Amino acid sequence: MHHLYYWKFAFEIAILWYAIYMILSFVKGTRTEQLLKGLVVIGLMFILTRQLGLHTINWVLGKVFPISVFALLVIFQPELRRGLARLGQLGLREENVDILDEVAGAAFGLSAKKTGGLIVLERAVGLKSYVESGTKIDGVVTSLLIETIFITQSDLHDGACIIEHGRLAAAGCILPITQEREGLPKSFGLRHRAAIGITEETDAVCVVISEESRTVSMADSGNVTKVGSEAELSKRLKEIFRKPVKKGSFFK
Repeated sequence: MHHLYYWKFAFEIAILWYAIYMILSFVKGTRTEQLLKGLVVIGLMFILTRQLGLHTINWVLGKVFPISVFALLVIFQPELRRGLARLGQLGLREENVDILDEVAGAAFGLSAKKTGGLIVLERAVGLKSYVESGTKIDGVVTSLLIETIFITQSDLHDGACIIEHGRLAAAGCILPITQEREGLPKSFGLRHRAAIGITEETDAVCVVISEESRTVSMADSGNVTKVGSEAELSKRLKEIFRKPVKKGSFFK
């Protein structure tokens, strides 16, 4: 019986550890991370003031904590929605490999021409509302089509093109601009801020081509990183849009 108890205890600890790890990985680098840190501080202060017999402060903290939790659910619902979507996904959808190669080719083709662009790739969270803000295309994804959309003479070059279900769904789409992020590089214009905004609101991946610096970047979960080559971009996209490994350990 004692051995069974220890195994149950170890199993519960493992589940709690994994749950905490998943929560921290979902909120890392987002606004929710700062709020969670605040909640932890309030919780520790609540325990400390109770132990020290500081009843007034303890009563105030007891009232503040539920309000903070409510703020977490209401104010920061985009991050929570993205996290729940990933939790329910249990593995990433696999896009056509050729499509990802076409996106990478288009990105560096636009960069070579010193032309800006914004390419959004849908994952688990639907982008229907953003697709409807642009011009419907529903075309085959090719680098030529993407580059044509973003040429300066095109009426659609100022917006974003969105790829969903392996098709180029729409172009000239309007994306949300991040408002809360501080300390962004001065070189980040509206395209970079829109890429951060859409990846904060959803779990989409966004490829950004800067018209001024000719750099290519990839945004994911509100974080933007530069990509040095077409091969690197294609590889990173394939790492995201792959099916989970069926053979071997679950943690592999």
